[in-house]
Amino acid sequence: MSHASSAPLGVQLYSVRDDIGPDDLDRTLDRIAAMGFTHVEPFSILAGADQLAAGLARTGLGAVAAHANVATGDREAFLAAAGRLGLKALIVPWADPDGLRDRAGVLTLAAAINEAARRAADEGIAVGYHNHDFEFRQHVDGVPAYQILLDALDESVFLEVDTYWASTGGADVFELLPRLAGRVRFLHVKNEPPDDDDPPILGVDITGRMDEVVALGASIAAMPVVEVVVHEGDIFPVLERNAEFFLRQGRA
Repeated sequence: MSHASSAPLGVQLYSVRDDIGPDDLDRTLDRIAAMGFTHVEPFSILAGADQLAAGLARTGLGAVAAHANVATGDREAFLAAAGRLGLKALIVPWADPDGLRDRAGVLTLAAAINEAARRAADEGIAVGYHNHDFEFRQHVDGVPAYQILLDALDESVFLEVDTYWASTGGADVFELLPRLAGRVRFLHVKNEPPDDDDPPILGVDITGRMDEVVALGASIAAMPVVEVVVHEGDIFPVLERNAEFFLRQGRA
């Protein structure tokens, strides 16, 4: 059953990583569209870009951004794939935590992202950064590595705030998002109870408060993108209930 939505809602395709092979992709995109998602966020675009582009065109699903580490030697290949998919943004999905243990390491990462952003701009593509927990948990001279990184990034580099990882690492998402308004374009979200083996939450616990998080995201024009990495059994019922929850927030 399809669902009417008044606001965009994305899903990170890593959530369905076991169901997007060449023989499964079209069926999976159909199921995602039927849940009411309006957008997908690819995570692997160097292979199968043409099939993905055709599937998106057929289902009407949008794709604005993808996870692609343009701060590596694959930058040109990522930009070419983004062009085939019509993407407007590429997001650095991860950095080596060991490289962010001192100021020099953080600044080296920022310089690489800034260089990638300047090159991508030539193709009309913006570059963003997606956090995990360690950028907040690891401090340099008493300051979270995330803040040092943000201060060193060009203003053109946008942010995708993973709300789960930020809160786990020590952030107060309700303080962070308003402070970064204007830089945040996407929010990674999920409305799931904690697992027994989840890491301890060092920041403000957002469990059970995703309605507040999404409302705050909407106030700064950040698109919610559902990502569920760890789950028991079939992922599709998990995504279905998340779609229903976040679509309700979008209509509120």
